[in-house]
Amino acid sequence: MKLAIGNKAYSSWSLRPWILLRALGVPFEEDLIPLDTPEFRPRVEAYGAGRTVPILVDGDVTVWETVAIMEYVADRFPEKAVWPADIAARAFARTIASEMHAGFRALRSACPMNLRKRYAAKDRGADVAQDVARVVHLWREARERFGAKAGGPFLFGAFTAADAMFAPVVTRLRGYSIEVDADTRAYMDAVLDHPAFVEWQQAGMAEPWIVAHDEVDEPQVGPFRG
Repeated sequence: MKLAIGNKAYSSWSLRPWILLRALGVPFEEDLIPLDTPEFRPRVEAYGAGRTVPILVDGDVTVWETVAIMEYVADRFPEKAVWPADIAARAFARTIASEMHAGFRALRSACPMNLRKRYAAKDRGADVAQDVARVVHLWREARERFGAKAGGPFLFGAFTAADAMFAPVVTRLRGYSIEVDADTRAYMDAVLDHPAFVEWQQAGMAEPWIVAHDEVDEPQVGPFRG
């Protein structure tokens, strides 16, 4: 099994399936294709799939688009608990993962993922504030209805595809110093401290590439971690 991804410092969509596979212990080969470089397009097109990353190849099967990759992994490895076992929890996990895939455009646009830097807090506008409030609401509902009962620090107790889908949002709230309540911060810390995320972020720190459109010209308060 091979997963084609973009830069670890910047590629939020690549982070999602990568952290899921790593967290669940699914073995795979990584093919990192640097974003915004001359090699990106021909290497992606060589997969004969979509024009973006991530792309998953498993034998004769090629899957692109993050949610589709996660669903394929769930089918391929049913023992790995990609989604919660409880049917109500699983339905809610899939629902909020789909909402993440389609929504929160203001937050994603205003706060591109950058795992090297942490920016100073500032008012980022009503649309971003609404996105943040919605994210916090979904996380709180998942934790109160399912996660707290199941045990474990993640949305549904154990780490699932829902956490993987929201992992880049965690990085945005952290990276742009967006204020959240203590319970939300505790969930964020659980994601940021997960060994799979730590591995990804440290690799991103060591990358030589700079993606200019994901670099924000704002005051920094330090590195992403530390």
